[in-house]
Amino acid sequence: MHVLPDPPVPGAPADQWWPPVALTAEWLVAHEADYDVLHVHFGLESFSPDELQGALDAARRVGRPVVYTVHDLENPQLVDQQPYRALLDVIVPAADRLLTLTEGASAEIRQRWGRESQVLAHPTLLERVVATGRGDAEAIRVGIHLRDLRPNIAAEHAIHAAVGAAALLVEAGIPVQFDVLMNERVRDEEAAARVLATAERHPAVRVRRTPHLTDAEIEEWLGGIDLFVLPYHHGTHSGWVELCYDLGVRVAGTDVGHIGAQHPDDFTAIDLDDAQTLADAVQLTAGTPRPSERAGVVEERRNARAAEREAVRAAHADVYAAVCAEVRA
Repeated sequence: MHVLPDPPVPGAPADQWWPPVALTAEWLVAHEADYDVLHVHFGLESFSPDELQGALDAARRVGRPVVYTVHDLENPQLVDQQPYRALLDVIVPAADRLLTLTEGASAEIRQRWGRESQVLAHPTLLERVVATGRGDAEAIRVGIHLRDLRPNIAAEHAIHAAVGAAALLVEAGIPVQFDVLMNERVRDEEAAARVLATAERHPAVRVRRTPHLTDAEIEEWLGGIDLFVLPYHHGTHSGWVELCYDLGVRVAGTDVGHIGAQHPDDFTAIDLDDAQTLADAVQLTAGTPRPSERAGVVEERRNARAAEREAVRAAHADVYAAVCAEVRA
């Protein structure tokens, strides 16, 4: 099995994959000899329903099957979901095979489109050994990353919850430090200002604006916290949950989509409008290993996840072989 790199986007930086050139009718026809299967993961929102239908029709004309992994039943980059739902209504019924990450998502796909999907775990995101540490601090360290304030991040609700939870915990004699990251460049500077102003209401809540972090920098930051808060308005699955699992970091997140089902034993559902739920989630970390004590957990999970990734790769290869055989039949 050979996975082709994303074709370069004309006029875009070398590391930019969107809009996905391989999901255009022109590319699919011109390069029919270069690929056997089209596997779609992301990028639908770059196209209109007619353009997407045209690409799928082109793949079918040249005898190339389409596999679609349904990561997102709701698009985290959009507020109005109707245009995205229209795209799902094109690709979900048309794809030769559907994959997804959780049983709950599979059930939702069955209910909405009457189609079966194969559930495959999201493979590990950790590609290197990350040193855990900074566990000598007495305070429980809670991390929140607001990124660039994209539409599905409830940034202002999250910072209010952090301030409220900090007050409750400190009053109960539990030392805590909320480390909130936010990109220097955001989509709404007025909202960013409100986040900063709210954080000033409690000394245990600190907001740091940073450049876009590399994967290594994110992994290092996560490796030094006790609890990661995922403050989503809407969503389906989350790569953050996978990375936190790899690093042995518990997650407290809003109960949206099927995120909590990815690693349920390490996930606590919270309500950002009820700071007590976040305070309770922080207290649940009391019996779990601190960052400096997680090396054994991380190593155990690294080994298990490496084996899982090979199984997921093998399952993908089986899917590709099956759909190719069906097309040739």
